[in-house]
Amino acid sequence: MNYPYAKMKKLNLPEYSFTITLSENDKQQIYDPYRKKFVLLTPEEWVRQNILQFLIQEKDYPPSLISTEAAIKVNRQIRRYDALVYDRNGHALMLIECKAPEIAVNQDTFDQISLYNISIKANYLLVTNGMKHYCCKLNDAENTFDFLKEIPRFSIL
Repeated sequence: MNYPYAKMKKLNLPEYSFTITLSENDKQQIYDPYRKKFVLLTPEEWVRQNILQFLIQEKDYPPSLISTEAAIKVNRQIRRYDALVYDRNGHALMLIECKAPEIAVNQDTFDQISLYNISIKANYLLVTNGMKHYCCKLNDAENTFDFLKEIPRFSIL
């Protein structure tokens, strides 16, 4: 295959190289270095892997401080976040919610990540569908989130 992920939409991010393979039933799989296994290459997974590479390669986020697809308890229900960046002391720093490119980022998306953040208590939220990216920082004084003009480098978080 010359371009194994040709079915995936070009995102509003730089292009990165990934390890893609076909499963026994001819489904595309992408290697997730955080879970250390191949996972089904869905549009949402495509966005997740690309935004994480952007954070690592363009914004200097340490890969060892990133977790993906882990379970959390939200209102007595088990949910899974898309990605979470920790600070060097092991505290939640940035919660990331990824949607497929064709899914609009809207109030429901922010409600979802805000609900997850009740348990996680990250100071930053990042929501992306690969085409549009929204990053905000917790404003403790007003108990709100302030939207940032761009995704910050890890060193200034």
